[in-house]
Amino acid sequence: MATVRAPEPFPAPSARSDRGTLPALTPAAPAFGHRSVAEVLSSAAASIGVPGFENQLDLPAGKRICVVLADGLGRNLLKQKSAHTPFLRSVMQAGQGQVPVSLDSAFPSTTAASLASFGTGLAAGQHGMVGYDVLDPDQDRIVNMLGNWDAGVDPQLWQPFPTVFERAAEHVDVTTVSLPQFSNSPMTQAALRGGRHVTATTSHARTAAAAEAMAGAGGSLMYFYVNELDKAGHRHGCQSPQWEHQLEELDATVRRLGATLPAGTTVLLTADHGMLDVPESQRIDYSADPALTAGVRHTAGEPRMVHLYLEDGAGDAGRARLLAAWRARFGDRIWAFTREEAVDAGLFGEVRADVAPRIGDVLIAARDALALYDTRRVPATAMEVVGQHGSLTKAEREVPLLCFQADGSRAPRR
Repeated sequence: MATVRAPEPFPAPSARSDRGTLPALTPAAPAFGHRSVAEVLSSAAASIGVPGFENQLDLPAGKRICVVLADGLGRNLLKQKSAHTPFLRSVMQAGQGQVPVSLDSAFPSTTAASLASFGTGLAAGQHGMVGYDVLDPDQDRIVNMLGNWDAGVDPQLWQPFPTVFERAAEHVDVTTVSLPQFSNSPMTQAALRGGRHVTATTSHARTAAAAEAMAGAGGSLMYFYVNELDKAGHRHGCQSPQWEHQLEELDATVRRLGATLPAGTTVLLTADHGMLDVPESQRIDYSADPALTAGVRHTAGEPRMVHLYLEDGAGDAGRARLLAAWRARFGDRIWAFTREEAVDAGLFGEVRADVAPRIGDVLIAARDALALYDTRRVPATAMEVVGQHGSLTKAEREVPLLCFQADGSRAPRR
């Protein structure tokens, strides 16, 4: 069995916030507006001449661009496992000029938040998808932001801003290449709507479909989604042979895209978040300790970034007791902070007034290989997940950005 590596910890908090007893947040906020997943599609659109966007990532100017998003591909993991990625290793060694080699995920470092930032060009405080599952204040219930969307939530009202795809489609051909189940999912409706969708089940079929879709003469923006790496990580761990196999498949997929897309097409590879493995012994049911849920009305989020929503009337004293209980139980294995601290620190970017109540009153972020569950709310099978993400560690929040030009050596001829 592979050795489990704990993520690189941030330094222990040393300052105090202006809220007295609450420690200041040490990790920096995502580099929204400069070097985050929110700048990828908007920079891509700008690089092919779509008006209204800024090329913050200094991508090369061109006519066509294909953005590959590999769910769960952390930069640390890509570097660790470079022996499995001969093509991507050659891209990294070739250099990419002024284009940054890494980006910050959104916060939390989870698919719902980061893909929504990717699709809209906005931080989570604006697009409103602030976790895997979060409180819907209008219904006073926890709602899921991915595969189990609540019937009482309209995706286009929850996330009301136009997407990059919608805006770009007025000027260039916009195509999403993905799996069939994602073509009209609520997540797609909320954050990735716009353009046309081309679906296929295998990676070979998807790359062939991508080449065919981009074979036209006009400007083209393509989004190519790969989810197999994330699935393998959750089930088997990111240090497993199964994860390494999917990384090899990703390497082959990107190599095929470089050979089959029209020559001169800019190809980008990035991700929504990284991942780390959590040993079974460190997957903890926090609801078994009453002090950790005292005064809590709802729990939500992910096992590595928990949202705690307090009962009405709990007040500052109730919140302080809850924070003290979590710090007493887990010490420097977690960051424990309030909604206000998170907002002040810019973790969610600028937060709209109607988004703020979706964020927990108290937030618990894991600092080492730890996962936290409320088994009153989630099934026991949830604790079988090995690869995890959601928190602020480098392993989870830092994702790669690789940039190269397709040579079109095997592109379909017309």
